Amino acid sequence: MDRKNMLITGASSGIGAALAELAAQEGWDIGLNYRKDEAAARAVAARAEAAGARVVLLPGDVSDIADVERMFSTFDDTLGRLDALINNAGIVGAASRVEDLPPERLERMFAVNVLGSIYCAQEAVRRMAHRYGGKGGSIVNVSSVAARLGSAGEYVDYAASKGAIDTFSKGLADENAREGIRVNVLRPGITATPLHAKGGEPGREERLKDRIPMGRPGEAREIAEAILWLASDRASYVTGAFLDASGGR
Repeated sequence: MDRKNMLITGASSGIGAALAELAAQEGWDIGLNYRKDEAAARAVAARAEAAGARVVLLPGDVSDIADVERMFSTFDDTLGRLDALINNAGIVGAASRVEDLPPERLERMFAVNVLGSIYCAQEAVRRMAHRYGGKGGSIVNVSSVAARLGSAGEYVDYAASKGAIDTFSKGLADENAREGIRVNVLRPGITATPLHAKGGEPGREERLKDRIPMGRPGEAREIAEAILWLASDRASYVTGAFLDASGGR
């Protein structure tokens, strides 16, 4: 089986880490981006390598264009052709009402969650599109069901950033459909990952589980399974699509 190459942003924990391990098991080699937790990234890389993958670590902040350019250049030099980009890196803040959101939080939220995904998509298109001599590929942007729910009283800025990703993804998909690039969106619901703790509320998924029709939060591997399907040739006729993995929410 010919292995393909996937670049995953925000892959040192949570959904990104689960995806790296799952993709490795299914024949992908992995470019594993992380911002600062090198020890966690190396642990994920070791598990992916144990499954047979070649792995290259790609430290960098996706909101920094110089870091993004360096990440993709290292990927090129190490793994070669880019077959799939998973824009997974994202941040969330502590629960807050809109009027209490400080400017620096808003700026950082949109820099990482929106601009970071756009910067990475730009680099991917330059490598994948037929007009640049590429052989096509797949981009999966990780959004959130918060984009359609609004997250009132908690994370309206996060929800707004994910709404921007939804709109961006549709435009990018239509723009590149005849360039051999499929662009799709995976919108997780409440999922048991470290993201809640990073936002100041560990255990948030348990507090909110009664809002989920299935009565439980999702697991990172369940979300990763859906992302991998969208990225793979099994979804060869799917582009511009939004797949909610949210337990019915």
